[in-house]
Amino acid sequence: MASVLQNFELKDLKLKNQRNMAVDQTNPGSRHVGARIVSSRVPARAVSAVGALGLLLALSGCSALQAVWGEDTPSSTENSSSIQPASAKASANGPSAEKLYAEGQKLLSQKEYKKAAKQFEEVERQHPYSPWARRGILMTAFAHYERNQYDNTILAARRFITLYPGHKDAPYAYYLIGLSYYEQIIDVGRDQRITQQALDSLTEVERRFPDSQYAADAKRKSILARDHLAGKEMKVGRYYLKKHAYVAAINRFRKVVTDYQTTSHTPEALMRLSEAYMALGVKGEAQTAAAVLGHNFPDTQWYQDSYTLLKTDGLEPRENKESWISLAWKSITPF
Repeated sequence: MASVLQNFELKDLKLKNQRNMAVDQTNPGSRHVGARIVSSRVPARAVSAVGALGLLLALSGCSALQAVWGEDTPSSTENSSSIQPASAKASANGPSAEKLYAEGQKLLSQKEYKKAAKQFEEVERQHPYSPWARRGILMTAFAHYERNQYDNTILAARRFITLYPGHKDAPYAYYLIGLSYYEQIIDVGRDQRITQQALDSLTEVERRFPDSQYAADAKRKSILARDHLAGKEMKVGRYYLKKHAYVAAINRFRKVVTDYQTTSHTPEALMRLSEAYMALGVKGEAQTAAAVLGHNFPDTQWYQDSYTLLKTDGLEPRENKESWISLAWKSITPF
């Protein structure tokens, strides 16, 4: 019976990631400038823990906490034997680590996330050297995440990483940090510090754990976060362009071309560069921007607008190979 229950909690967390991926794939509108990337709670909630609890109750006679994280979890024999860690056993001073952890799981299944988090914290506080304490830290992070307490989620996940950097569940802790930042992303009209933190954290998941089950979703979210940061630059650039602050506008559009070239905002950025350079009388750069735009995005309205703009002054798109635009374009390797 123990094998039936093995790793049910981790599967619950993994399903949370799978439903999360589906949300991203059906949310193409999130890329629009000014739109919030996270139009709904991402990821969707994991498979109900109530179902897991029901399975546990149905399988009477089995330990509800059996083999939560594979080989690290004490077997049923170890849980009942004399070699069980002393700190995990019940004592006159309080309940055992397993009992505290089980209570936390029960509260989690009842969606009492705040109480569950406190209960998991008690596991570590009362039994710091028990294997249950390690699992309690990650489940504390999970419980905080379930109630949108992102700062607490990040703190708990980082604590797990600090104490157990080589643990097989470290990738999930890193991923949970990335999700916590990602779900706080706001519209491009406001400060994008959180978006940058989300991008940095998600990129770290890709870099550290490229073969993990979380890498693909982290990459998808990194793309969206990067697109959002580009949208912020475009919004500011348009503002400067409207105010005829052409140099300031060019600096913003340039950042999109150099730092966020693979995003959906690049075609417009090239067209706006052509427009700003024409306004300054720097026609060579305007022609280069239009030429690069036409070569890479020939069927876009942005190219048609750029071409028309040049034609009004008797010019045509023509690339200067020494222009920063050409050099920046050639130096970028799509991720």
